[in-house]
Amino acid sequence: MVLAQLGGSISRALAQMSNATVIDDKAFADCLHEIARALLQSDVQIRMVSDMRANIRRAVNLDALPAGTNKRRIIQQAVFAELCNMLDPGKPSFTPTKGKPSVVMFVGLQGSGKTTTCTKYAHYHQLKGFKPSLVCADTFRAGAFDQLKQNATKAKIPYYGSYMESDPVKIAVEGVERFRKEKSDLIIVDTSGRHKQEAALFEEMRQVAEATKPDLVIFVMDGSIGQAAFDQAQAFKQSASVGAVIVTKLDGHAKGGGALSAVAATKSPVVFIGTGEHMQDFEVFDVKPFVSRLLGMGDLSGLVNKIKDAMPADQQPELMQRLIEGTFTLRVFYELFQNLLNMGPIGQVLSMIPGFRSELMPKGHDKESQAKIKRYMTIMDSMTNAELDSTNPKLMSESRIKRVARGSGRTMKDVTDMLEEYKRIAKVCSKLKKKLPKNMDRNVMNNKDTLNTINNLIPKQLLNQIGEHHEANGLKDMNEMFWEHVLMLIDICKYI
Repeated sequence: MVLAQLGGSISRALAQMSNATVIDDKAFADCLHEIARALLQSDVQIRMVSDMRANIRRAVNLDALPAGTNKRRIIQQAVFAELCNMLDPGKPSFTPTKGKPSVVMFVGLQGSGKTTTCTKYAHYHQLKGFKPSLVCADTFRAGAFDQLKQNATKAKIPYYGSYMESDPVKIAVEGVERFRKEKSDLIIVDTSGRHKQEAALFEEMRQVAEATKPDLVIFVMDGSIGQAAFDQAQAFKQSASVGAVIVTKLDGHAKGGGALSAVAATKSPVVFIGTGEHMQDFEVFDVKPFVSRLLGMGDLSGLVNKIKDAMPADQQPELMQRLIEGTFTLRVFYELFQNLLNMGPIGQVLSMIPGFRSELMPKGHDKESQAKIKRYMTIMDSMTNAELDSTNPKLMSESRIKRVARGSGRTMKDVTDMLEEYKRIAKVCSKLKKKLPKNMDRNVMNNKDTLNTINNLIPKQLLNQIGEHHEANGLKDMNEMFWEHVLMLIDICKYI
């Protein structure tokens, strides 16, 4: 992922410093040098790197620290704070309100993913209860309206555009007026882009903005364009009143440090990041959790929210009850796989676990894991209800395995591998059952003592890993730890 290499380099610099016998000025200076080099190699602007280095030096005075102070933790906190300051302009962006009409205008260069991002933005708010609509004011690029029309139709979002009209201002005004009459509370205007910063582009942007009077102008920036990001963002800021930034293409392997520079240039907050081509590959950007994941410190609150969003509320008590009773069947296994797929890319989820760094994820592992899960689900689709609801693994005889393999179009080895994975995770579930109170059921889930018991199940070493950087001993162990915490957090999500 973009910035994964940057996070890994900064993490290694901090780890090397902590391994030093004595953390003195030389060890501190070497650490800062490595961090600065990592930022520059990731295309972060040199002035920003210089300022950050100076700010960390001012914040950490090793001579003034009392004896016994954890110097490594103090330095790490200073690095964390400065990275947050770099990404946080200190002012919130405009937030649309349900029921109150808001106009949001998207600007950016051609090829930055602007039209796709418009639909993702609309889809995100649609899921939150808004009535979004899309207006295509891009008359420069051939096929722009067709693309927006296709995306909007797929997401079931109203749209407006014209094949005949060439004046983007007229289209934008007509679209906004139409959707205001239709009581749309979020009207999104997609504007033209160019291959480079041109005077004609900025003039057109200014005219559309004057005509539609948007509540928010969002600058969409390609996260992989390098140091050109700073100048590009600054040019758009001077021509349009940019109030927020969305960084796209953060699922690639480009350096991506230029994305950090854009925030400083526009002095506007990053509100979302695009991590893929699909509608669900769109994340709310929160500075502290993002930096925490970047440095391998995890994001437990983000993990809880992902589980909560992935799993329907009405299923949570029933599934938790079955896990408490120890009835971990293949059907439960199937439901957990469904929820895991709903949570998004595996690497993204694993990066929320303290101690796990994105760079440790082998290239292509995300797609491989998704394909493996879907393969296992296809195998289970070919099983009978009796096989899915049985807690006896011996029920799956060789003849049954052969039948399931033939029905799912897989090999007998694939079926056997799936059953072995089921048995391994069933053991994790049985460990969970032993830790829970025997008298616990869905009727006492609102009991404060019960909730405290569940909260205490989260191992202390998991929380202690925050700030610690371990090399992965193998993704199998990490997956097992992940599964255990998913199981423990399923019902806690409702109460946090």
